[in-house]
Amino acid sequence: MAGFLVLLLVSAASFLLIGMAVEALRKAFEQYRLRYLARSIRDLSAMFLFIDARQLLRLNLAAMLVLAAAGAWLGGPLLAAVFATAGFFAPAVAVPSYRRWRVRRFDGQLTDALHQMANALRAGLTLQQAIDQVAREAPSPLRQEFGLFVKEVKLAVPLDEALSAMAARVGSEDLDLVATSTVIARQLGGNLAEMFEGIAATIRERFRLEGRIAALTSQGRLQGLIISALPIAVGLFFNSYRPDLVAPMFESGHGHALVAAIVLLQSAGFLTIRRIVAVDV
Repeated sequence: MAGFLVLLLVSAASFLLIGMAVEALRKAFEQYRLRYLARSIRDLSAMFLFIDARQLLRLNLAAMLVLAAAGAWLGGPLLAAVFATAGFFAPAVAVPSYRRWRVRRFDGQLTDALHQMANALRAGLTLQQAIDQVAREAPSPLRQEFGLFVKEVKLAVPLDEALSAMAARVGSEDLDLVATSTVIARQLGGNLAEMFEGIAATIRERFRLEGRIAALTSQGRLQGLIISALPIAVGLFFNSYRPDLVAPMFESGHGHALVAAIVLLQSAGFLTIRRIVAVDV
């Protein structure tokens, strides 16, 4: 009878713990869906990438499984858990990276668009007509953003507000400068054609300086990549040549601590080198 009561209590406690764990996982998934997935979908929609929440969740799970399998193949369960964690936060890293790439592409297209708008203004077109002409002829993403701007103006949104909204949506400092300068010039009666050409020349000069700085710091960036990749390459070589020397690092607590220290120190060195060679213009 006593053994039956103990078994009953253990079963009840186990059932209670499982229920609490399931509830905690449900709340964690709900927070993940609301915080990460919703923000990622909102950011992607602002960049004209309309992805359903279920599709994004499937992509996230696929990234977790693929990275976990790669980690298990390279270094066992510990590395698989690390890679799976990286796959879990993949959308939170991939979406901002794509946004930065899109902003750089937009800035590269903006100088030609400003020259085209200046020529259109000199030909007698209004600012809205000049932007509409650029929106029809420019490649993406500039065509998408300027096209949405034209649609907003046609729907009776004030031009100044549409410009400010486009600058806030894109997140480009150059476009923010263009929008602010355009609003001030429209209010004070400045020459928009000359202003657009002056801003385009400034942007081109900044691109030239950034390219020169990138060329001067390329050696430091390459050294950082080589130094960071060298321990991984050496570890993979020894794992294939002498696996008996590498296996203890993933089978004991001291080995796990050593691997964690290597990852931490290598990451700190890589970030330090990147901070040194990163020069803002």
